[in-house]
Order: sequence, then C-alpha cells, then structure tokens
Amino acid sequence: MAVTLTAEVYQDEVAVTLANVLATANQRAREMGVDVADSLLTITQRVKDDAMVWRINYGPKDYINRRGGDFIVDVAANSGEIAQVLWGQ
Repeated sequence: MAVTLTAEVYQDEVAVTLANVLATANQRAREMGVDVADSLLTITQRVKDDAMVWRINYGPKDYINRRGGDFIVDVAANSGEIAQVLWGQ
C-alpha cells in the first residue's frame, strides 16, 4: 500500500515519530513470528520515567471467544529503542 506523502506530513512530529515507532515494532514482531498483516493493531501512548513510550499491541483479528496470545512492543519515542516486549498467554 504505497502512498505518496506530502511535505506537510513530514512536518508533523507526532506522525513521523509514530511511523518510526511502528516500523521498529513491526520488525520485532516479524522476528518473533507474528503475522503483522493479519493482526489487529492497537496503539497507546504513555509516560514511563518521564519519557514518552508508545505501546503497539498485535492481537488476533478474530478475537471473539479468544483470550490472550497478544504480542506487545513498547518503544521509546525519543530514542526509537525497544523498551519492552511482552507475549500474552
């Protein structure tokens, strides 16, 4: 799904940061065997130790009557480093 982005998009600091965070989380998810394209993604933002962290949650698209099994990646917004990886049970 290639999309041409305008210069205005690249001026949006949150959009660019989130794109980098999502790309980092997707790479780790694929390394762990998660089918990113077949996952329901949720993204949340939180502050941990005075630093912004984005939490990317990869869950099953068909989540009805299913529990657990989500793959979760926390990425620090300022550095782009993975802060934590969790695998639900």
